Amino acid sequence: MNSAPNPAAYAARVAGKPVPLTEIDEREAALRAGNRAAALPRPHTSEGRQLRRWITQLAVADRVVADEAAARGLSPDGAPAHDEVLPDTAARLEIGSVAAATLATPLARAVFADVTAAVDVSETEVTGYHARNPMRFAVRRSGADGWRARPVAPALHEVRERIAAHLRAAARRQVFRQWLDARCAAVVELAPGYEHPGDPRQPDNTHKH
Repeated sequence: MNSAPNPAAYAARVAGKPVPLTEIDEREAALRAGNRAAALPRPHTSEGRQLRRWITQLAVADRVVADEAAARGLSPDGAPAHDEVLPDTAARLEIGSVAAATLATPLARAVFADVTAAVDVSETEVTGYHARNPMRFAVRRSGADGWRARPVAPALHEVRERIAAHLRAAARRQVFRQWLDARCAAVVELAPGYEHPGDPRQPDNTHKH
């Protein structure tokens, strides 16, 4: 994403269309009115400006996804459930906060399904995963006396489909994140003051190596 030289009227442009500052203001106000308001940084501080940059990232990602849905003729009908795409905290961390927030909407999940429809995993990948993680899908079985026995590593044929589904889901999340990053890089221009939070060139980025 490249910075654009017009900070007065908009925070960003997506495919040439402006994202007005009023939209960022409204999104921030909604966050500050929510039940996690106490955890948010104070406005007009370095951390507060970083929050607005993150909000801008979400706003432009939402627009990129909506534009893609329109281009592909997609609708929310039949979109996968949220828990199917992001089943747990690990999956949300894996895909990144912006992509995870975007996938809260059925339309975004319809785009996710279409973008990643061709993703699959090989038998070699399944076999290798089972060899590295033999206890990943182990089940504790109860004995006749009620005590739970020590878990035993299942044979590959017993868990092949579960491993394949697990790997396929992870691969689809990776492909979607890469696709979203690439589309944003291609069509988004950020105004000064609304750069990516991690951009080392902006003054509020304090993450140093």
